[in-house]
Amino acid sequence: QVQLVESGGGLVQPGGSLRLSCAASGSIFNINVMGWFRQVPGKQRELVAIIIGSGVTNYADSVKGRFTIPRDSPKTTVWLQMNGLKPGETAVYYCHCINAGDSYWGRGTQVTVSS
Repeated sequence: QVQLVESGGGLVQPGGSLRLSCAASGSIFNINVMGWFRQVPGKQRELVAIIIGSGVTNYADSVKGRFTIPRDSPKTTVWLQMNGLKPGETAVYYCHCINAGDSYWGRGTQVTVSS
């Protein structure tokens, strides 16, 4: 089992920045994908950003140029640097990873963008 713990959510004004973190622990064999998704009530969970083992990243079109997904060298911690946040990006942000072929999710952290 792998545990993912997110932190860094909170309230931010439109146009502001926030940095989320996600740390993986437990039976880590080969985490080859880590990423962030977000979900609002009544809607499907959507991809925000992912990073694969080689370091290649992929971002949702709506966040390109504003969000980045740095990762540490052991590849067990990722961050989501969010700049230029918009009210419509209020959501619960979830960390996700694939470890040895199994999928894991964190409990989520609330991000609220409001003035």
